[in-house]
Amino acid sequence: MVSSKPVSAKAEAMVLCRVPRWSVGLWASPGWWRTTCTLRALVQPKRGPGCPGGASGLLACSMFSKVSSCTPEVMLTQERYPVQRLPFSVVSEEDLAAFERIVPGRVVTDPEELEVSNVDWLRTARGCSKVLLRPRTSEEVSRILRYCHERNLAVNPQGGNTGLVGGSVPVFDEIILSTALMNQVTSFNSVSGILTCQAGCVLEGLSRYVQERDFVMPLDLGAKGSCHIGGNVATNAGGLRFLRYGSLHGTVLGLEVVLADGTVLDCLTSLRKDNTGYDLKQLFIGSEGTLGVITAVSILCPPRPKAVNVAFLESAFYLLVETSGSSTGHDAEKLGCFLEQVLGSGLVTDGTVATDESKAQALWALRERITEALSGDGYVYKYDVSLPVERLYDLVTDLRARLGSQARHVVGYGHLGDGNLHLNVTVDAFSAALLDTMEPYVYAWTAGQRGSISAEHGLGFRKRDALRYSKPPPAVRLMQQLKALLDPKGILNPYKLLPTQA
Repeated sequence: MVSSKPVSAKAEAMVLCRVPRWSVGLWASPGWWRTTCTLRALVQPKRGPGCPGGASGLLACSMFSKVSSCTPEVMLTQERYPVQRLPFSVVSEEDLAAFERIVPGRVVTDPEELEVSNVDWLRTARGCSKVLLRPRTSEEVSRILRYCHERNLAVNPQGGNTGLVGGSVPVFDEIILSTALMNQVTSFNSVSGILTCQAGCVLEGLSRYVQERDFVMPLDLGAKGSCHIGGNVATNAGGLRFLRYGSLHGTVLGLEVVLADGTVLDCLTSLRKDNTGYDLKQLFIGSEGTLGVITAVSILCPPRPKAVNVAFLESAFYLLVETSGSSTGHDAEKLGCFLEQVLGSGLVTDGTVATDESKAQALWALRERITEALSGDGYVYKYDVSLPVERLYDLVTDLRARLGSQARHVVGYGHLGDGNLHLNVTVDAFSAALLDTMEPYVYAWTAGQRGSISAEHGLGFRKRDALRYSKPPPAVRLMQQLKALLDPKGILNPYKLLPTQA
């Protein structure tokens, strides 16, 4: 599958985006990729968090392990960034005793255990929480929040702690409320494909559960082995199946949410259509734990495709294309016609197709483990933006020229089909001066293209003051009013999502 004709990155992007029902991935140009790692390194078995045997490739540490002895101590968020603690109460011995009555045996105060939950996966944000609570039911969550609301204690809801914007860990000493033990499937309808489960269910476990029943989760992420469905919904995670099945705003049918004062909001419907009043669940999808704690989810799962093909293509960029359908012969014929066309036109110069599931998974592993590979290249500044497809990679080349030798690498990858670019800048160590060079430049550049400063990872702690680049002042004020209405004391995930000033 070789053609010697030159390829246009813009033409390539437009052709691939026109293909219906396809998941399309884009990442850095082949020249950069070959200089940083090999295909052998990318598909080698994952290793444990202790990183035995050194780092023969960029992937020596296992994906989404929370704490690794291979990396130095993480600076406290309050020391790295200009942020002031709000006037919340401090956890007392009486508070710990009250929590022990609510969740007996599930109050964690051991510093070593807490370290894992105080540090984000990228090891760029670190809080100093002294207590972690592990409820099993929404009633226990309700009692915890009711108590914290009365005592003015700040709470940091936490799922799998795989977020990339500092939204899942404390900034100061907020109480960590983990959903890890809320991991039960409540029901599954084998006719409609509607799954109802607790918020702490791990995405990969849910995927296996529905696949055994001939359905698939409409969401797939590189962090699926660790992330929780409640956290996915709270951040409105996009993932690799967005182009095929749409966003969680469409596939989530209902939610159970506990509000800041402990009120349980039961909107856990399994109806496909419900046109009665405001669609309240939409407030909490993408709210990042600032309006309420999601405790249960009802989600629509599509039937499992009978035919799946994965193509790994090379041109000016590496591209991964997946098709899914109901007829093996029909889908293979369509894919063959498409490949013949793009090879003949010179849009694609080389590639391979996998119809076997294990080979397809190996190809997807290349895409899913890019984040892990980059984390082995030093400190990583990450930006997750939406842009018009024809300008998708221009931000990478512009920033590369702007930074020059200040950065090790400036690379981009993402989702070509929906215009989502993951911009990454790797350096030796965090630098406030370099951060000032990139921000607000990256946000202003994105706004200039009428793009979004967050495509799927949310705003968390690090992007909260950049919200104005994507939302006008009236929209920001309305968000702040909603926060004040649902959480008047501001105890839920403070310092996140909303700007520090109006």
